[in-house]
Amino acid sequence: MNETLGFAHFLEHTDAVARGVLAVLLLGSVVSWYLIVTKGIGLMRASRQSQRFLKVFWDAPNLEAVASELRSTGTPEPFSHLLHHGFTAVDHLSRRAGAPSLVDAGAPDEMLTRALRRAIEEDKARLEFGQTFLATVASSAPFVGLLGTVWGIYHALMAIGLSGQSSLDKVAGPVGEALIMTGIGLAVAIPAAIAYNSFARATRNTLTQLNSFAYDVHNFLATGIKGSPLRDDARATSDKVITLARASGVGVGMGAAAAGAV
Repeated sequence: MNETLGFAHFLEHTDAVARGVLAVLLLGSVVSWYLIVTKGIGLMRASRQSQRFLKVFWDAPNLEAVASELRSTGTPEPFSHLLHHGFTAVDHLSRRAGAPSLVDAGAPDEMLTRALRRAIEEDKARLEFGQTFLATVASSAPFVGLLGTVWGIYHALMAIGLSGQSSLDKVAGPVGEALIMTGIGLAVAIPAAIAYNSFARATRNTLTQLNSFAYDVHNFLATGIKGSPLRDDARATSDKVITLARASGVGVGMGAAAAGAV
């Protein structure tokens, strides 16, 4: 009888509940590994792009050079996305005319602050995508596996009781097979927990750097919008920047949404 014991033998004698538990664990594992691979690659790529953009930004002689970098950026990463929202807010402020509306409510620097904060919230939502699922799998998979183990032990003991054979070798095999479910639950939960902690730490670090960068961008752009009205040279610079950024097609949809929501 010992030769027939194993995971395959366990699967042959499982019912719909045990197979449903296995299906849930398999689904959680597949989705978790998909998120681990895709988010891991995405975070590494975004980190390299951010370092490159920040170097170009701080070494740039003027805003036109920064706008050229935005134009050459294929996929906006958090820092270039933030700066694009800032440029869009400055563009809106430089072009508003007529009676004030709700869009124009508040001082110019307050409108710029709202635009930058909106960009940070959008990046935060994008960075945290999938982390809730990983946390759910990490916290629930062991208990789902334990449920399958308890259910398997129950059926094993029922079968042993009906057979009238209660020796150790008759009990240990079926109970040991049922414990496989707990092992599967742990195998699903451990990678999800490690990935969640790693991604959460990377997200916190990115948001910390993004908030610091937003403070610098706000001070940098606010020098051209404080007072009434904008200076001619600041307006001309803003127009050139927005024209170059829009011509690239990078983040136009996000920029337009920011301009309409500011």
